Amino acid sequence: MAAPDPTEARFPAVPVEKGHYESFYVKACHPDQPLAVWIRYTVHKRAGALPNGSLWVTLFDGSAEGPRAHKETTPAPGAGGGDWIRVGEASMRSGAAAGAIDGAEWDLRFAGSEPPLLHLPRAWMYRAPLPRTKLLSPVPAARFDGSLRVDGRTISVDGWRGMVGHNWGAQHAERWIWLHGLTESGDWIDAALGKVKLGRVTTPWVAGGALSLGGRRHALGGPGRKVEVSEGPDRCDFLLTGKAVRVRGSVAAPRKDFVGWVYADPDGSEHNTVNCSIADMRLQVEGSGELVVAGAAAYELGMRERDHGMPIQPFGDG
Repeated sequence: MAAPDPTEARFPAVPVEKGHYESFYVKACHPDQPLAVWIRYTVHKRAGALPNGSLWVTLFDGSAEGPRAHKETTPAPGAGGGDWIRVGEASMRSGAAAGAIDGAEWDLRFAGSEPPLLHLPRAWMYRAPLPRTKLLSPVPAARFDGSLRVDGRTISVDGWRGMVGHNWGAQHAERWIWLHGLTESGDWIDAALGKVKLGRVTTPWVAGGALSLGGRRHALGGPGRKVEVSEGPDRCDFLLTGKAVRVRGSVAAPRKDFVGWVYADPDGSEHNTVNCSIADMRLQVEGSGELVVAGAAAYELGMRERDHGMPIQPFGDG
C-alpha cells in the first residue's frame, strides 16, 4: 500500500457528521541560545458541525520569566492551491509558514534534506479507523530562516534548527508524550508515545518514531518493542527500543519554561497539555554513545488531570 501524503490536509474530506482534529506545526530553536518558537495551525471539528481553524504561537526564552503565548480562532479553514493549510490569512506550504495574529507575526522559510518520518509502523494504519490519532513529520530535521515579532519584540531567524509536524484524527490519545531534539551535527530524535483508551481499558505506553545517527535512521517503538516511561509535567525519563537500537534518555526543563494549553477533542472532552521547546535532553544510545541537546529539545505531555500545578493559557479550544 502506498505511503500517505505527508502534507495532505485531511479535514476537507471529513463528512459533516464526523468529528475531526488536525494540526500542522513548526518547532524552531536558536542554534546557540535557549530561544525557540512553536507555531500550530489547527482544525477542530465536532460531529455535525463545520470546522474552525486556530493559530497558536508560543515564544520560549530561557532568560525570561516564562513563555509568551497567543492564540486566535476563526471559521472556515482551508487547504489547496499550494497551501497545506490556511487559517484566516495565515498559511503553511512547502518551505514556508507565515501569518499574523494579535501580538504575533511570523514569516519563516524552512528546508530539510531528510525524507518524511512516518511514526506509525505500517502505511495502512494511516487509512484505518484505528489508531484514531495519525502522526507523521513531513520535515523531521529542518533549518529555518526568516523573522518573528512577538509582543513588540522582533527576532531574526537565521539557521534555527527544528522540525515540521502534522497530525490528525478522530480523537487524541488518552495520554501522550512528544519528544524532539536535533543536534548541530544533524543527529535527531523524533518520537511520540501514547496510551489509548479502548472502552474501559487504557493500553500501556506504545511508542513510534525514529532516531537518526550519522545519517542512518533507526525506527523506534512498534508492536512488541519495550517501552519504559516515568513522566511528570516538567521531566520525563524513558527507554525506547527498536529492531537494532536501545535508547535510554531524559528530558527536562524548569517549570517556568513550559506553556500550558487546553486541547479539545471532537467528542467535547479536554486534555491539559504542557510543552517546552527549550528543554534539555540527554540520550544514551547502546553501542553508539551519547546524544545531548541543550536548551533546544521539545517535551510535550498531554494528560487528563488538572492538578499538575502548571499554569494553563486562558484560551479555550474547539
